[in-house]
Amino acid sequence: MGPELQYQLIINRVADLQEEAADHRRARQAKAAQKARQRDGHRRRGVFGKTTTS
Repeated sequence: MGPELQYQLIINRVADLQEEAADHRRARQAKAAQKARQRDGHRRRGVFGKTTTS
């Protein structure tokens, strides 16, 4: 395997890992935001117009 090919493989792998890390980061942020809304007593509408505090 030539050095250029190996370098491209490394660059591609790093890009994949960075994208995966960004996905995980967004998921953690969304989960934290959801927990914060629940702690603040955020009320949301239920399916049939009833309010819930979940």
